[in-house]
Amino acid sequence: MARIYTRTGDDGTTGLIGGKRVSKDDLRIEAYGSVDELNSVLGVIRSFAPPGGVQDILERVQNHLFTVGAQLATPEAVETARPTFSPLTIEAVQALEVRIDRCQAELPALRQFILPGGTVPGALLHLARTVARRSERCCVRLAHAEVVAPEILSYLNRLSDLLFVLARFVNAKSGTGEEHPTYDER
Repeated sequence: MARIYTRTGDDGTTGLIGGKRVSKDDLRIEAYGSVDELNSVLGVIRSFAPPGGVQDILERVQNHLFTVGAQLATPEAVETARPTFSPLTIEAVQALEVRIDRCQAELPALRQFILPGGTVPGALLHLARTVARRSERCCVRLAHAEVVAPEILSYLNRLSDLLFVLARFVNAKSGTGEEHPTYDER
């Protein structure tokens, strides 16, 4: 690609994998745009070099999210006719569950809600969790209108759980305690 700009989107449309053009506010564009945003937030978190192997976990997740984005950018007819990548599998979802269980085993039991925050990587992981939830909602909306691989929905659901646990894990590894809401009525 010689130039980053093509001018083809100046009319408010963009191309999907396979060449079909759709409006930039199409549900499919919203879904993979939100996943792309999540991937970028994870890149920011990685730049802070979080402790405890979290860097490697996030790199793996970023690669999975790239696949999710590609799947979402590919209409079903094109994907069925000529797949251009390996789709996300249930094994990727199961790998998240293993990571959640391993990290959670090193944390104290959660007995009440916690406020998002702590260290910079911990706070950013909480932010990433909320972006993951939004991405999941976008994909659910898309799934009401078009076919979305169920593994994508499961992956995003589990990923937000992982990001919550990783936020707690990173904060605990750095010795930062958790804050709880006070529900102050002032």
